[in-house]
Amino acid sequence: MIQELYMEERALKAAAVFLMALMCIVCVSVPLFPRLRTWAEEAREARLAEAEFAAGQMEMEDLEMREEESAGNNGVTWQLNLRLPEGTDGSMVSIHNDYVTQTIRIGIPGTDPAYFDSYPISGSSNHIDTLSYNREGEDGVIEIVTDRVYELDTEYDSDYYYFNFLSPQEIYDKVVVIDAGHGGRAAGATKKGIREKDINLAIVLRLREIFEERGGNTGVYFTRTDDSNPTFDQRVQLANRSGANLFISVHNNSLGNGRMSATSGTQVMYSVPSDRSQRLAEICLEEVTEKTGSRDRGLVEGDSIFIIRSSEVPVALIEVGFMTNREELALLATEDYQRQAAEGIYSAIQRAFAEGY
Repeated sequence: MIQELYMEERALKAAAVFLMALMCIVCVSVPLFPRLRTWAEEAREARLAEAEFAAGQMEMEDLEMREEESAGNNGVTWQLNLRLPEGTDGSMVSIHNDYVTQTIRIGIPGTDPAYFDSYPISGSSNHIDTLSYNREGEDGVIEIVTDRVYELDTEYDSDYYYFNFLSPQEIYDKVVVIDAGHGGRAAGATKKGIREKDINLAIVLRLREIFEERGGNTGVYFTRTDDSNPTFDQRVQLANRSGANLFISVHNNSLGNGRMSATSGTQVMYSVPSDRSQRLAEICLEEVTEKTGSRDRGLVEGDSIFIIRSSEVPVALIEVGFMTNREELALLATEDYQRQAAEGIYSAIQRAFAEGY
């Protein structure tokens, strides 16, 4: 009997220890649940973005560059020159500068395999990471991946197409990168048939219109202006490799449980180690809430988010409104409210510039 009581006492003590340990684990883990959810969602979206990017890549072959200086008709020394195929005028060459991936694609009509064997690119540039080519039907494609974001200065004559790489700072007074969150197969929050990625993009497109209307010498680079889905690294590197003064990402919020609620308003996330990021977030919060009339829900530490912790420039991630609030969701879906949000972001950018960003 004594032995049975002893065993029962030991079992009770073991159960008590187990329950106490479980309570400690729960107490420590509960505050991390939102962060763990964020990490899980971010990891899923990262996989989707990387898969979409890989699916769109073209098979390219390495191309060699002949090292030599070149001068155009006006005596300017050019970093690169491309020998044009016989019968091809420079006006027929197409150039697409993909700032997000720092990839320049040059389309050249009238090429054959021998054209690329003849080393059609010569010059001297330390801005090039890779140089490759492919053929699409009768046309050739040369792909240049650069080490940073560059604008192109070009010229051509009867024989050559000439290129110089210019940094954004050589052209613009200020540089800002705008990111429309999510995109492609990463829809973000979806409520009442309305997808976050579409609202984010609509606000950013309104912002682009405002910049075009107001003019000025600001270089504005967008991570996306359509339903594409750049990887997180591509988004943040557009800011880092362009030497941007500001990096602003546009999102919309939702409750963790996904249920509709009375919670509404604007929040802005920032990078904790950066005082300039926190100040930028304050400016964004003040300007967006003033223009939209939304509730100020304060600033949020954002270093659990990849693009925030990886940004080398002042960054603010604006959660314009809550899609889990019926009234706010209805507003977010309207062009007028999207324009108001864009006006707020534009005002925040101008105010940040005025403060020395």
